[in-house]
Amino acid sequence: MTFTQMFTSSVGKKLIMGFTGIFLVLFLVVHAGLNACIWAMDGGVMFNRAGHFMGSNVVPRILEVGLFFFIFLHIIQGYMLTLQNRSKRAIGYAVNYTKGSKWYSRSMAVLGTILLMFFVLHWKHFWVPSRITGVEEVTLPNGLQVHNLYAVMQSTFQDIWVVVFYVIACMSLGYHLAHGFQSAFKTIGVHNKRYHAMISTIGYGFAILIPLAFAMMPISFYLHWVN
Repeated sequence: MTFTQMFTSSVGKKLIMGFTGIFLVLFLVVHAGLNACIWAMDGGVMFNRAGHFMGSNVVPRILEVGLFFFIFLHIIQGYMLTLQNRSKRAIGYAVNYTKGSKWYSRSMAVLGTILLMFFVLHWKHFWVPSRITGVEEVTLPNGLQVHNLYAVMQSTFQDIWVVVFYVIACMSLGYHLAHGFQSAFKTIGVHNKRYHAMISTIGYGFAILIPLAFAMMPISFYLHWVN
């Protein structure tokens, strides 16, 4: 397969979706772990320290550029693959072959659109202030001055519509992962009887736990479960 075919052929698009999807799954693990620091109940000290580490070191900043690239590549290839599949089914089938498939596996484009809207809002709330417009600083117990992203989260998640939309986005993420996790490994060839059950179990567990963790963050701030 040539480099051009990676971006134009159906197989190439699926491979890109698979590899970028796995990268984004790894990112979700790191991001969820970092954001879980809000539950340290220390007024945001651990969370702000972790945020400062991610924002001030070279390696995380380089990975951040790669993250943006893979997110947009994943989105673009996903839409292109959806349009390509729909164009092939324009005439329709005599038999309904989608009868046995899950509704969310047939709605990846819709779920992805909700997540794209979420990304735009999330970047506006957190990435733009921390990287461009500026965030009020706070002094940690060790004397280090850092962006007070914890206070930004506290302020952002006092608006009920923001909390509701974040929760809806997390639900969309869950369904997106329920299909995408297994599909990504299947696309790159990790798919046989030995691994299928294990990957399916891990995939469904991941699709529940990670979105649930993310959804509980705005809820915790709105209900003042964290100080």
